[in-house]
Amino acid sequence: MTISGVALLAICTLLGSLLGDLLGVALGVKANVGGVGIAMMFLIAARLWLVRWGLLSRGLNTGVEFWGSFYIPIVVAMAAQQNVVAAAKGGPIVVIAGAGAVAVCFAMVALIGRFSGPVETMDEIEAREAFEASVPHFKSGRIA
Repeated sequence: MTISGVALLAICTLLGSLLGDLLGVALGVKANVGGVGIAMMFLIAARLWLVRWGLLSRGLNTGVEFWGSFYIPIVVAMAAQQNVVAAAKGGPIVVIAGAGAVAVCFAMVALIGRFSGPVETMDEIEAREAFEASVPHFKSGRIA
């Protein structure tokens, strides 16, 4: 049922919120630190676990996909609640930390891209699949 997907999201949200609050306390910040992101990682992990064990029903998948599509608007709305101007006035360390995090993310994307090797584009995948579908007796790169 679709409601099961919503229940799974609710459980992940509660766990993410709890861990975000605990992380905030550990860092000495009076705020939830990364609760929504943690919740979405739990949701992704739960979905992968359900797929692996064959427990992901159509309704459950529909509920997870429905709420997963709201992830970006939810993050934007939560970020809008943060007082960025007040945080920046608190000192330059906030700006340095933000710029550093962005720089590290850019560097990691470049590093992963460099070491991942050649990757097929969507056009190449579609062309290969069309070729495989059009050639009779085509199996694993060889014509049988």
